[in-house]
Amino acid sequence: MKPNILLLMTDQQRWDAMGCSGGWVQTPNLDRIASEGVRFTNCVTTSPVCIPTRLSLATGLYPHNTGVWNNMGHTMSAETPTWMQAVRNAGYRTSLFGKTHLHPHNGDLREKEGLMNEYGLDDVDEIGGPRASARVKSHMTAMWEEKGLWDAYRADYKERFSTKPYTVRPSTLGFENYADVYVGQQAKQYLQNYDRQEPWCCWVSFGGPHEPWDTPEPYASMYNPNDMPPPIPRPSTGDRPRGNLDNTMNRMNPEFEEGEVGRLRADYAGNVTLIDAQIGEILDAIEDRGELENTVIVHCSDHGEMNGDYGLIYKSNFLNGAVRIPLLVRTPDTLKNAVSDSICESPVEWIDIGPTLVELADGELQHRQFGKSLCPVLDDTEASHREFAISEISGEIMLLNREWKIALNTDGKPYLLFDVQNDPDETNNLAGSPEMEELETQLRLQILEHLFHTQTKKR
Repeated sequence: MKPNILLLMTDQQRWDAMGCSGGWVQTPNLDRIASEGVRFTNCVTTSPVCIPTRLSLATGLYPHNTGVWNNMGHTMSAETPTWMQAVRNAGYRTSLFGKTHLHPHNGDLREKEGLMNEYGLDDVDEIGGPRASARVKSHMTAMWEEKGLWDAYRADYKERFSTKPYTVRPSTLGFENYADVYVGQQAKQYLQNYDRQEPWCCWVSFGGPHEPWDTPEPYASMYNPNDMPPPIPRPSTGDRPRGNLDNTMNRMNPEFEEGEVGRLRADYAGNVTLIDAQIGEILDAIEDRGELENTVIVHCSDHGEMNGDYGLIYKSNFLNGAVRIPLLVRTPDTLKNAVSDSICESPVEWIDIGPTLVELADGELQHRQFGKSLCPVLDDTEASHREFAISEISGEIMLLNREWKIALNTDGKPYLLFDVQNDPDETNNLAGSPEMEELETQLRLQILEHLFHTQTKKR
C-alpha cells in the first residue's frame, strides 16, 4: 500500500529554530518527527529569498536555469513540469493549504486555482504571505473581512512599515484567526474529512514565522527575551572583494534598542512553537484515521531569518541565519527502524525534496532537473549525499561543503570564505587572504564546473 505524504513547510525558519537543532525553541512535534526519521544538519536553501527558491523547489532547477534570481513578479508557466505533477501521476490526490508564491501575490488568489491545478495540485486553499495578505483576496482574507478584522490588520501593517518594520507586538487578528492557525486548521479538517480511494499528498505551507514579529497570545509572551541566544556581532570587513552581503550591510543598519533583538527572537520563537502546535493537531488527525504509521512526513523551510545576527534582519544573503534551513524526513521505514536523533551531516539542497517525494510515491520525474532523492541516505546516514551544496541570489553563487563555505560575487570573485568546522558563527572571513588563494581557486573551479554541468537552454 502506497504511503500518504505530508509536506510541512514554513516560511523564514532558521535551521536552529527547533528544539532538536538549536535548543532555544520548543518544538515537541517537530522533535518527534526528527526522532522517527532523519534530521539533515547541512541543508541549504537553493536561494535565500522566497520566489526564486520556491520556483526551484517546484521545478528542481537553479536560479541560473530559471533566470529568477530575486523576488520579482514571476508567474510559473502552467506547462512547467513539477514534482507535484509527478506525484499526482503516481496515483495521488494532491492538495495545498497555505502559501506557494509560484505566481504573484495580487488580485484574488481564488481565481488562480485553475493555474494551481495545472501545477499539479488538485485541492487548493492558497493564501498570500503576511505582507501580501494586507491586500490580496483569498478564502482567509474573505473570512477576515466577514468578521470585520481585515481593516485593522491592514492598518497595523501600514503603521509598522511606515515607522519601524521590526516592531514587536501581537497581531490584531488574535490567535483564532491568525494565518498560521488558519492554514493548520484547514489542513487538519481536510484530512479529517478525506474519503477518496487515492492516497493523499498534502502540502501544508505556513506563512510564518516570516516577519513581521506579530505572534498572537498566548505565544507572544511564551519566551523570555533574556533567555534567547545572543546575536552574532558584525565583524570587520577586511581587505577583500565586495558582494551582495556588503551592499546589504551598508544599506541595513537597524538601530536596535537594548534588549530589542532578544524581543525579536522571543516573538519569533513563539511563532515557531505556535506552528509546531498546529502540526501536532494535524498529526493527531492523521493518527485518528489510523494512517500515521503509513505516512511520509517532510518538514522544511524556504530560507532563514537573520533576527539580529550581523546586525541584520530578514534574509537575502549567504550567512547561516539566512541560507541554512531545517529539513526532517520521516518515512514508514525510518519509523520502523528509528534510531533516536538520527542525523545526516552531508550537504543537501532544498531542491532534493521534490525527487525524494516522487521516489517515495513510486513516481517518475521525466524532465531534466537537478534535485537528487534523499532516499539512499535515509538508509545510510553516514553516506555522502552531495559533495557540496549550492545556493544562488542576485547573480551570486555560494558553495558549502563539510569544511568550507565560499561565495562568489557577480564578477566571479570570492568575497566570503569561512572555515565551517572552526568558525561556525562565521565571524572570521578569510576571503582575499594570500594564504587562501589556492583554496579559493580550487573551490571557484568546483563552482564553475557545477554551473557547466547544470546548464539548460533557458537562461
